[in-house]
Amino acid sequence: MTTVETRTVEYPADGLTMTGHLALPAGAGLRPAVLVGPEGTGLNDFQRRRADALAELGYVALAFDINGGRWFTDPEKMLAHVTPLLADPDRMRDIGHAALDVLRAEPRTDPDRIAAVGYGTGGAIALELGRDGVNLRAIGTVNATTTGRPGEAARIRCPVWAGVGSEDPIMPPAQRDAFAAEMQAAGVDWRLVVYGGALHAFHHPPVDQVVLPGVGYHPRHAQRAWRDIVGLLAECLPVTESATASALPSS
Repeated sequence: MTTVETRTVEYPADGLTMTGHLALPAGAGLRPAVLVGPEGTGLNDFQRRRADALAELGYVALAFDINGGRWFTDPEKMLAHVTPLLADPDRMRDIGHAALDVLRAEPRTDPDRIAAVGYGTGGAIALELGRDGVNLRAIGTVNATTTGRPGEAARIRCPVWAGVGSEDPIMPPAQRDAFAAEMQAAGVDWRLVVYGGALHAFHHPPVDQVVLPGVGYHPRHAQRAWRDIVGLLAECLPVTESATASALPSS
């Protein structure tokens, strides 16, 4: 296994002090980099392990924060924080840009080779960075078939991959269709994978977290979605050295 260096990084965004997790691959020199956005409940060890797994593949990876270091276990408090955020593209972009600035400031990061991957709210933030015209090599989202303000998807400059569960009540078929129509009308190179039988947050193992109707873990599809994301990065943001395996992050 490749040796990975990790450290906690604090930075301001959205009026909060964010606490991100930076993972660096072994070796020296510039490497491609990936932003990793968490679910609305916040950044926890599972998302940090995603960043570590990407660093093992040779990427500089930053799992960024959206809640000022908080991990919500109360559904009402989580929704009270996340719902207005998802309704405010400018706030989401500010959070994304603040994390992007941290990633670009890392000396190992190749500033011209950055992708954004996000889950739930973190995926919506990744998409808003694309709609804001940020020069990304790829955008990958899980459970985040969110649509943006009219016409702004035309500013997306990279391929977009989206994964969603077929039984996800938070991202139902009508929402998926609207997302697909937006991407198609904008001329984006897009893909949508629907994982049969999966609920919302199907990628996340059970932990002491918010329990909501329509949310549930699907281990087989979780592994498939991870492989799909690694494949997207290999296609659009290849690591030129030998770190090309698609190892799964531990649960």
